[in-house]
Amino acid sequence: MKKLNTLFAIALALVLAGCQSKVEYRDATEIETVDVSFGSSDLQAVAGKMVDSMLTTPHVAALTANDRPIVFVDRVTNKTSEHIDTESITDSIRTQLIRSGKFRFIDMTQVDAVRKQLDYQNNAGLVDPSKAIQFGRQVGAQYMLYGNLSSIVKQNGSTKDVYYKMTMNLMDLESGLLEWADEKELRKQQSKSFLGR
Repeated sequence: MKKLNTLFAIALALVLAGCQSKVEYRDATEIETVDVSFGSSDLQAVAGKMVDSMLTTPHVAALTANDRPIVFVDRVTNKTSEHIDTESITDSIRTQLIRSGKFRFIDMTQVDAVRKQLDYQNNAGLVDPSKAIQFGRQVGAQYMLYGNLSSIVKQNGSTKDVYYKMTMNLMDLESGLLEWADEKELRKQQSKSFLGR
């Protein structure tokens, strides 16, 4: 009976050891291919391509040669069938463009918070009027950067193919003219074996 208990304890320990998970830090820029869904590698690829294209386009280079145009970035529209955090794509593009030193940005996502703060400073009676930021002094954007992420999904038996296309546009708000546009395409394919591997 003692041997049986010992064997049972060893078997239980082995089963529990096999169920343990391991967590480790990895390189955030390392290509991840867990599945065909839009992932971190895809986000980095589309954001990098859009920023590089925009900064190296001759017309945009001319716009930024002697000035830092003011841009607002509209959130990338998700036209895929997946839940994709397009705010992260938008943030990555804006951050990389800010780091370039070529543009200045207005954050339209914070307009309500700014309005509340200015209302507090000017109307609550708690802020010295000579130190309050006055209404009507903000600078307007000259350009709007916006885009779409779309996908086409096809499946044939155990093979799934997903095509992604990211399109970005830079519009002059005064004239309505598009000053720049580009797209980045990605294709991912997953095949499952009979055993699901």
